[in-house]
Amino acid sequence: MEQRKRYPIGIQTFSEVIRRDCIYIDKTAMIYDLVTSDKIYFLSRPRRFGKSLLVTTLEAYFSGKKELFDGLAIAGLEKEWIEYPVLHFDFSGTKYLGTEDLTEQFNIQLGRLEKIYGTDADETSPAGRFQGLVRRAYEKTGRQVVFLVDEYDAPLLDSNDNPELQAKLRDMLRSFYSVVKMSDAMLKFVFITGISKFSQMSIFSELNSLQNISMKDRFSAICGITASELASQLKPDVEALAEANGETYEQACNHLKKMYDGYHFSPNCEDIYNPFSLLNALNDKEYGSYWFSSGTPTFLISLLKRCNFNFESLEGMTASAEQFDAPTEKITNPIPVLYQSGYLTIKEYIREARLYTLAYPNEEVKLGFINSLIPEYVNDMYLTRSPFIYNFTSDLRKNDLDSCMKRITAFFASIPYGLNNKEEKHYHTIFYLLFSMAGLYIESEVRSAVGRADAVLKTATHIYVFELKLDGSADEALKQIDSKGYLVPYTCDGRKLVKVGINFDSATRTVSEWKAVEI
Repeated sequence: MEQRKRYPIGIQTFSEVIRRDCIYIDKTAMIYDLVTSDKIYFLSRPRRFGKSLLVTTLEAYFSGKKELFDGLAIAGLEKEWIEYPVLHFDFSGTKYLGTEDLTEQFNIQLGRLEKIYGTDADETSPAGRFQGLVRRAYEKTGRQVVFLVDEYDAPLLDSNDNPELQAKLRDMLRSFYSVVKMSDAMLKFVFITGISKFSQMSIFSELNSLQNISMKDRFSAICGITASELASQLKPDVEALAEANGETYEQACNHLKKMYDGYHFSPNCEDIYNPFSLLNALNDKEYGSYWFSSGTPTFLISLLKRCNFNFESLEGMTASAEQFDAPTEKITNPIPVLYQSGYLTIKEYIREARLYTLAYPNEEVKLGFINSLIPEYVNDMYLTRSPFIYNFTSDLRKNDLDSCMKRITAFFASIPYGLNNKEEKHYHTIFYLLFSMAGLYIESEVRSAVGRADAVLKTATHIYVFELKLDGSADEALKQIDSKGYLVPYTCDGRKLVKVGINFDSATRTVSEWKAVEI
């Protein structure tokens, strides 16, 4: 076996990746295109998608560290390797529960750079100190300054539930970044990253020359690992993963694609894998849920609850280009946040209407997201790892619908009263979560291509189509399956079709009646 380089697990700094001889997917040709094309850029990408690695690669390049790029594409493109003064800020290192937290971060990061370029007693505000740093770095080195920012929006994401605090933090950040416009002649290059781009206009309102490359085809693969990069640069690693799991190389590729692929950040973007999950899977030689190890951000769950969001619609929805640029103080639709956070991705672009079709990128995201929602509805954060999901899908695999429905009836009856309500949507949401989690063990489709069946589950021999009613009857549910044509997409499948009508009683808060008819 060829001796492979180590995986950069937990290493986000380019110089460390190179010095420790870790695997590095060469993005430097695209980086050279970036730095030689324009001056002020903004890039939005989900967490753990390589933004910090990109920023530190830019830092190494502008610091003139030619030796770090030996053997990479940029080594044959750059001829001068000039060292510029680099001011690198990273706002991801703390939680922002008050304005004092942002003030502290300003002090720490400005203070670190002031040790290099000096201070001025007349500069007291963060903006004043920043402006002084740019001027002194420019005068001391005789070269323009590079300004790099990682996770600019961390303070705003942490304060999403506190509009008053968020407004104060936004004003502090706006004042800080206004220095960029005032210092234009002294700046060589500016690159700002974050998870969200929806708030950028209220923060960078004075930066008219800011190039937002977040949804541009040209730079869509600047973070992450593309399908072609996986095949060309990581094939031995995939082969080792396949061997460890008793798979062929092709089976391992399909397994990786199902779990971690599917991201698209522009209309014509190549398939992109989540780099954090992919490299961890190759390192561990198993298909784990790595991206969700730290859980779904609380601000996102809070936003979804506040908007009374319909989770079933996440299987596929449309959004306009304008929706992605809504400022934070005006957000009423969580779709842009779900996209920017990585829970949804572009599946299709309808150019004539300028509409994006969005959906879950892959199984890891879908199942992890649903797992994060479950405690909000059933008070059981470990449901996905309990025997219940496996047992009720096992019943279906054996075509034992009676046992399956008994489990579901008992499950709904066990939900604490405080988490329950008498709206039909409540029962639909829990049913959606259950059947989506069933995708761990059995093929599941919650939405039919023709109608809006509440759930569709497929076994080796049967296809079950479920419809729910609240304070109605099982017969009504069966009639709706027929009248709406929910079975139509499966009539040529060859498996037996079973329609299942279920009625919930709002008084008992569980299943009161169900009927099944095999076609």
